[in-house]
Amino acid sequence: MYKDLVVAVVVPAHNEQALIATTISTMPDFVDHIIVVDDCSADETSQRARDVGDPRLTLIRHERNTGVGGSILDGHRLALELKADVSVVMAGDAQMDPAHLPRLLDPIAADEVEFTKANRFYSRNSFQGMPKLRVFGSVILSFMTKAASGYWHLFDPQNGYTAISRDALERIDLDSIAQRYEFENDLLINLNIADVRAKDVPVPARYGTEVSGMKLHKVIPRISWLLWRGFWRRMVVKHVLRSFSPIALLFLSGSALLTVGGLVGVYLTVVRLIDGVTPSAGTVLLAVAPCLVGIHLVVNSLLLDIQEAPDHPSRAGSPARSVRGR
Repeated sequence: MYKDLVVAVVVPAHNEQALIATTISTMPDFVDHIIVVDDCSADETSQRARDVGDPRLTLIRHERNTGVGGSILDGHRLALELKADVSVVMAGDAQMDPAHLPRLLDPIAADEVEFTKANRFYSRNSFQGMPKLRVFGSVILSFMTKAASGYWHLFDPQNGYTAISRDALERIDLDSIAQRYEFENDLLINLNIADVRAKDVPVPARYGTEVSGMKLHKVIPRISWLLWRGFWRRMVVKHVLRSFSPIALLFLSGSALLTVGGLVGVYLTVVRLIDGVTPSAGTVLLAVAPCLVGIHLVVNSLLLDIQEAPDHPSRAGSPARSVRGR
C-alpha cells in the first residue's frame, strides 16, 4: 500500500518481450497489484512476464488486438474488481520511470485531485532532441485537447503515465471511451464531463530503444475528428443538458453570429467577383458586425470554460471528494 491506498499498476503490452520483465521487476514494493495486459502479442511477452515470478502479477491475454486503449480499459476494470483505490498506467516498454510514481500518487493520497498525469514538457529544455515537426504537432495537439476536454491547465495529452482514483473510474463509462491511440484524449473529455479533478505532474521523459508504431498520417485525422466530436459532446452534456450554463449560451450565440457573418461575407465576395458590384459600407457591416460580436461572445465563453475546469486554481477551495469508493 501507499499511504493507506491499495495501488494497482496496469501495464499494456504488445510485442514487448524485450522489456516487459524489466518493467515488472522495477515496480516499487508499495504496488499491490501488477496487471499486465498482453494485447495479442506475436512474441513471448506473456511468458517473459510470468518468468519474473512476481506474486503480485495478474496476466490478461487478448485473443484479439484491441489497441492500447482497450488494454488499459481492461486493466482498469480488473483493478476495480481487485478493490484497488488507485489504478496507475505504465507502458510495457520500461520508458515510464517507476521512481516518479509517488509524484503521481501523492496528490491523490492527499485528496487534492482524483486524476494525475505526467507532463514531459515542463521546462524549456524538455523539447531538446525532439524533431521540430513533432514539437509543433505536440503543441497543436495539446491546444486542441485543452479546448475539447476543458482541462485548460493540462499539457502533453498523449502521455500515458497516469494515476486515477477508484471513485473517478466508477463515475465514467469505460465502455464509451476510444480504444486506440486517441484513448488518452477521449479519457480526458469523459473525465471532465464527470467533473473529475485533474492535475499535471512534472516527470522527465525517459526514452529507450523502442520505436513507436504510431502512424501520424493516420492517427492525427482520427484524433482531430474525435476531439471535434468530443468538444461538442462535452458542451452539450455538461453545459446544456446538465445546467444550460452561461458558457453554452455565449458559445452557441457567438457561433451562430459568426456563421451568419461568415455566410454574408462569402455572399458579398462572390457577388463582387461575378458582377463587379462593390457593396456599400452598410452592406459590409452586415457581415463584419455579427463576426465581431460573435468573436467577443466565443472568447468570453472560453474564458468561463477555463475558470470552470475541474481543479482550476480559481476553484482551489472547492470541496474535495474522497478517493476511496469502497
